[in-house]
Parts: sequence; structure tokens; C-alpha cells
Amino acid sequence: MKKLKITGLILIVIILVISWTVYKNKISNKVVHNSKKVVSSTNKEAVPKKEELNFSVLGDVHGNIYKLKNAIGDLHTINANMDALIFNGDNVDQGLKSQYDALKNTLDNKKDILPKIIIKNIGNHEYFDYARGKNNLEDVERLKNMYLDFAGENSIYHDKWIKGYHFISLGSESGNTRKPGSSVNAFLSENQLEWLQLKLAEKHKKGKPIFVFLHQHLETSIEGWIGIEQREELSKILSEYPEVILFTSHTHVLLGVDNVRTDQPFATVHTGAVHYAILPEEGYRLKRIYNESQGLYVEVHGDKVVVKGRDFAKKTWIFSKEIDTGNKIVSK
Repeated sequence: MKKLKITGLILIVIILVISWTVYKNKISNKVVHNSKKVVSSTNKEAVPKKEELNFSVLGDVHGNIYKLKNAIGDLHTINANMDALIFNGDNVDQGLKSQYDALKNTLDNKKDILPKIIIKNIGNHEYFDYARGKNNLEDVERLKNMYLDFAGENSIYHDKWIKGYHFISLGSESGNTRKPGSSVNAFLSENQLEWLQLKLAEKHKKGKPIFVFLHQHLETSIEGWIGIEQREELSKILSEYPEVILFTSHTHVLLGVDNVRTDQPFATVHTGAVHYAILPEEGYRLKRIYNESQGLYVEVHGDKVVVKGRDFAKKTWIFSKEIDTGNKIVSK
């Protein structure tokens, strides 16, 4: 009898131990399961949707190596993995080999913090040599070839696809040979405009942004400054594609949210200037501001493009504006 009681007690203890272990495991699994749910939910909310593409646009460097290095360093702190950097003309102040060499050396020395893709567009200053004055046809070819060697391109106008997005670069062909007063304007040949029409149609997808670049402007707040001699022809071509965002430089006007415009069938964006800024005053007077250095940082989320103005001198944001190329809506 005594042995039976002891055996019974042992069985009860065993049952209790097993029951407690099962209960403990259930509680533990439930906690872990709930914890995973919380972590998963938290991560989902904390991690924003990554942009499909991001790039920066620098206009009017004018060979200012100090300010260029400062801009490159600032952009690297913003995003160490940018997809592309676009130089939008007037990269040098004159079409001199020494100035191109200084620019090349800077880009080579900073290649570890620069995007793999760098697009280099032509401006009016690539055609200038102040010591020579007006160019002859031989000068133009020599200056063009110097630019093409720097840009790694075969033509003044060229294009590139980056992550499925089309980047189209236009450029003036006149080379400071035309009548006085028009040497700073962009002259686009019929061949270039026909090429542009073909490129805009290439793999065109409704609503998908097309990025077009030209140093000179379509319009500006600076009184009497034309910018593009074939502006009507260019506007007509671009108007057929509401997905186009045209980036222009040249004027050096201080950046602001009004520099992003959609009051026409396509959007236009002014890039600001790295070297110095210009503040238009009454009449034809222009005030140069040398302590300014500005440019753009751009994020692309499908058909939504966020354009951000950046002050490289102060390392602060100037504005942020969204362009919806799917609906042609812009919001601040």
C-alpha cells in the first residue's frame, strides 16, 4: 500500500511537471509570435519606400574648383550612393586646356565619392577664349573637340538611359561666331531638333518622366535675355511630351520654389549656379553675389519627381517641390 502511494505521488509530480512545461512553451511561443508581429509592423512603418533614381544637377561651375569640391562633398553627405551627376554647361570659364585639366584632376581625385555616371553638357563659356575674342570656324571645331574629349561624347547633343529613365542633353552649336549680342544664346540646328524628336519618342511611356538638359534658358526674370534662338521650335517639340522636365542654367538667378514651373505642357527647372549667383535689379542691372553656391538634388519615385534646391555654401535646403508627370500636378 505504501509503495502504491509513493508511485501515485511520483506520477502526479511527473504530470504536473509535463503540464507546466507545455504551458510555459505555449506562453513563450505566443510572446515570440506577438513580438515578431510588432517588429514586422514597426519596420514596415519605419522604412520608407526607396526612390527608384536620384541624381544631382550642377550648373555654371565656371572652373571654380574650390566651390566644386565643396558641392561634391556636401552632396556625398546627402547621399553617398547617388545614381548620377549632371554638369549642365559653363563647366569651365573659358575653353582652355588648363581649365579642363584642373576640372578633370578634381573629378579624378574625388572619384571615390562621386557617382559612377557623370553627364557633362556644354554651355556658352566652353566656346569662349577672352584673349582671342570672336571665333572663326577653326576655333569652333577646336573648342568643340576639347569639350567632347572632356565629356567623353561624340556629339554636342547626346543621351543616356539610367535605370530605365531617359536623360537627353542638348547643346548650342554656334560657337561664339555669330553677330554681337547672340554669342551667349543657344543655337540649335535643324539636325539637333530632329534628333530630339526621335529621342523623345524612343521607348516613350505615358506619364514616365523624361529628363532634358540645356544650358541656356527658355525664359528668365532677367530683362532682355533671350537664351535660346530656336525657343519657339524647341517649346513646340517639348510640348508634345508632358512627361518632359527641362533643366536649364545660364542665368545664375538665385534659387527659389518659383524656379520650378509647370504653367506650360512640360515642366521647366532652373538649376542655380555653383560659381556665383545673380540678383536682377531694376532695368538691365545685375548684382553678382559671390558668397552663394547652389544646385539641385533630385529624387524620382515613378512618375513623381521631387526637386530640391541646395545651398552648398550654407549646407541647407532652399526648397522642395514635387512634379507629378503622370497628372502634371505640382505641389509644394
